[in-house]
Amino acid sequence: MSDNLEASGLEEEGRGRTGRTGHGVIRDYLRLLDDKPGVYRMLDSRGEVLYVGKARSLRKRVASYAKPTGHSPRIARMIAATASMMFLTTATEAEALLLEQNLIKQLKPRYNVLLRDDKSFPNILLTRGHAFPQIMKHRGLRKEKGRYFGPFASASSVNRTLNQLQKAFLLRSCSDSVFESRTRPCLLYQIKRCSAPCAGMIDEESYARLVEDATAFLLGRSTRVQAQLAQEMAAASAALEFERAAALRDRIRALTDVQGSQTINPQLTAEADVIALHHEGGQACVQVFFIRANQNWGNRAYFPRTGAGAEAGEILSAFLVQFYANKTPARLILLSHPVDDPDLVEEALSAQLGRKVKIGVPKRGEKLRLIEHAAQNAREALARRMAETASQAVLLEGVAEVFGLDAPPERIEVYDNSHIQGASAVGAMIVAGPEGFMKSQYRKFNIRADKFAPGDDFGMMREVLERRFSRLVREDPERRGDSWPDLVLIDGGPGQVSAAHATLAELGIGDVPLVGVAKGFDRDAGKEEFHRVGKPRMSLPYRDPVLYFLQRLRDEAHRFAIGAHRARRARGTRATALDEVPGVGPARKRALLAHFGSAKAVTRAGLNDLKAVPGVSDALAETIYGFFHGES
Repeated sequence: MSDNLEASGLEEEGRGRTGRTGHGVIRDYLRLLDDKPGVYRMLDSRGEVLYVGKARSLRKRVASYAKPTGHSPRIARMIAATASMMFLTTATEAEALLLEQNLIKQLKPRYNVLLRDDKSFPNILLTRGHAFPQIMKHRGLRKEKGRYFGPFASASSVNRTLNQLQKAFLLRSCSDSVFESRTRPCLLYQIKRCSAPCAGMIDEESYARLVEDATAFLLGRSTRVQAQLAQEMAAASAALEFERAAALRDRIRALTDVQGSQTINPQLTAEADVIALHHEGGQACVQVFFIRANQNWGNRAYFPRTGAGAEAGEILSAFLVQFYANKTPARLILLSHPVDDPDLVEEALSAQLGRKVKIGVPKRGEKLRLIEHAAQNAREALARRMAETASQAVLLEGVAEVFGLDAPPERIEVYDNSHIQGASAVGAMIVAGPEGFMKSQYRKFNIRADKFAPGDDFGMMREVLERRFSRLVREDPERRGDSWPDLVLIDGGPGQVSAAHATLAELGIGDVPLVGVAKGFDRDAGKEEFHRVGKPRMSLPYRDPVLYFLQRLRDEAHRFAIGAHRARRARGTRATALDEVPGVGPARKRALLAHFGSAKAVTRAGLNDLKAVPGVSDALAETIYGFFHGES
């Protein structure tokens, strides 16, 4: 990328002296631009980014905005609000496309299409480098050695498939450290979900055949695997080996269950991502189906922000580049609508994958049926979403009326703490808005409980709020973004509310509405009391929908806090004295535990015994011995 072409003089004129906006301001930039590809930003009079776009020729694209007529209502509104522009030139248009989408994710301009859910997908991993490979679920970077199969659309779909694969192929799911430490078969062997290689119940050659069959099935050669198992079952039955025949029958049934759970399995499409869009009323749903090895490995619905009413081609084009920014595309991507600049999108995705990616809009045959099925799912999902959004809007209006807010809240933050007598204390924040729970905005806070007396909920709440709002003050003091809450709910009564109010006041924040939700008489649901500083406590009618809504918010915060607390406590229980010894990492820790059987035995071991552990040098053995026996 080359120079930033922001015209400081023009920008000052557009924003500062005359307050000019519109196509006239845009026209003034034309003399600065040439026909190079690049990315442009359109800003309003406050300096907020309205739109980020890319162009094969910056001059020609900006010239199109400088015309006073011929624009869609959406583009006309954007032009009318534009007070200044910024530019970055790039070497190629494909580079501009990728830069454009990165800036959209970072800046979230209101007129751009924005993919708001960007989670990774799980895979199935068959490990390598071990005589008895492990089959497991894997999410994230592919650092482990092995063969990956996926993506699967959700954890539930990959768990269901793994469950059936274990029944069908009896591959181990335990970690290498557990495998090495076992001498007897575990429960999975007893329920016929593992062949127990850890206890020598199967030899390496036979296990390798199971791995080969599992690989063949995951590559789509399920017919061959099932036919082979059927032959083996018939041979076992003829030889009167009825127990083995029954085991083979169960494996065939497990494979059938996998196929039955994967609906719309295509016959002619081995690998594709099927992506269908339905949009109406300024909202959009994109359904993504993953077809791998002629099997449907699940689907997921996305609801991108449409940038104030973008058309189908622009929505899908932006979705593709943002969606595949951290995911591997299939060789074939089937779409319900043509995208803007398909050749450019293909070039960008092909460069990312390292091989040719083809984008197509099918017109007939099996591929069209796949798209029609995905489009039907998109249409139904958007209808449900719009119904939920409408009811959510009514509830938010009710919240505004109950608590005397100026407008329905766009962002509600709910806080709760979870601990056991101060131990493993965790603070939790959940967020809700017009579209329901905003789980990507949830946050947890590991509370430094050594600063408080055991069970000091007031102190813990103060710490959480101080950390949260001091960061907001630091990062967005003028509150231009959407990260400031319109309403804060905390789990507690007048004491917690007073402590929270004092904390915000110390930070100079006095205008964020703060409400405490207490259980009320007999701590019964439905008898909640609501507390605000300087106002009498209040309650709502038992069957009031707003009461139910506030209960759901509080319960969601409670659920999230408890989950975070349990996870922190579990990490604490897994900790051992070995974690504090200098030079003892995960590998040497496993070696010591495998050799001595427990961390306590390591602390009591003699120096010569420590030196006998594989992978532990004499110097490290002396360090370990000195650590536990008070010697330097």
